[in-house]
Formats: sequence, structure tokens, C-alpha cells
Amino acid sequence: MTWRKRIFDLFFASLLVVILAPVLIWLLGWLLIKEGRPLFFVAERMKGLDQPFHLWKLRTMTVVDRDQGVSGGDKSSRITPTGAWLRAKRLDEFPQLWNILKGDLSFVGPRPPLREYVERFPEIYGEVLKSRPGVTGLATIRFHKHEERLLARCQTAAETDDVYCRICVPRKARLDLIYQRNQSTCYDFDLVFQTIGNLFRRPDRPKIAKK
Repeated sequence: MTWRKRIFDLFFASLLVVILAPVLIWLLGWLLIKEGRPLFFVAERMKGLDQPFHLWKLRTMTVVDRDQGVSGGDKSSRITPTGAWLRAKRLDEFPQLWNILKGDLSFVGPRPPLREYVERFPEIYGEVLKSRPGVTGLATIRFHKHEERLLARCQTAAETDDVYCRICVPRKARLDLIYQRNQSTCYDFDLVFQTIGNLFRRPDRPKIAKK
């Protein structure tokens, strides 16, 4: 990570912590009333081939003893009504400001992968994770909705894993490497503003076939 990118992250993360603190406190109180404890979901993610860290989010799913792999249709029943709304607005990612301040994440970069996928695809992630993982990025903007649709169709953990490995991992990696080759402060600003714009964009309505 360049010093310009780190200053960018520290400045805007600190600014957002001050501005959004009342919103986060309100969300925590609302979650406590609606869903109870725990309020946070803390999970291991990777920022390098041998560099794990703890990623923080607001909890959006019911708690289970063991949770593996990415979320697909097989886990959809665990998403709470409150969690579905938080995910749609990406408000569950507010606590990742703490990860940015610590230096685990940047605002813009590849989404941090699970250890199991880094170990299975070291050649891919050895290149992708030369960029510091981010809260948003080119792959998030261009592929996230399509990935959600693909994984939502999966009915078992094995099917979810197969689709994620065959389709999602290579496609996201290609986009992450395009970002890596073109990274600049201006490009980061552009991707952040695109992300904000997507949050306020109305979802596409299904087209009705004409008779």
C-alpha cells in the first residue's frame, strides 16, 4: 500500500467515524432490540497468503456453532429480516471502519477472502492480495450483484462452493487485477462514488412480457 493510499484511508475513515457514530449507535440499539446479542459478526479473513485478520460486521444472520464457506442459497434461511435490510444498504459493513483504521483494509481493493479459498487458489490470491483488501472495489461494483444471483440459486453447501470456485473466484480475480494495474487516488475516488451511487439506485424491476 502506498503512503498516499494509507493517508486517504486514515483521513476518510476518521472523518466517517465522527460523522457516522450516532448512526452506528442507533443501529446497535435497534439490532439489540430486534435480534439480541451478539451484535457483531467477527470472522477470519486474509489480507495476504499467510496474513489473517478479524473482519468486523454487524450481525445479519442467526448464529450457528460452525459456519464455513461463502453465503449461498443454502444459508438464505439464516438471514434475519433486519439483516436483509442491512445487507441491501451495506450498513452491516460500518464496523469495517475499524479494520481500515487498523490497516487491515483499505476503502478500495479486492474483497478479503476466506482462508480456505486462499489455500486452494494460492496462485490467484498471491497476485490479487498484492493489493490491500478493501470494503469496495472494481469486482464488488461490477460483479457483486451477479455473484449474489448465482449463489442464491445454490441449495447446498457443496453446490455453493462449486459455483463460487468455478465462476466467482476467477472472474473477480480478473477484475481485481485490472484495478491493481490501474490503481490511483482518482480511480479510488471514482469507485467510492460509484459504490455510493449504487446504494441509492432503485433495484431493477422484472420486465413483463408483452402478449
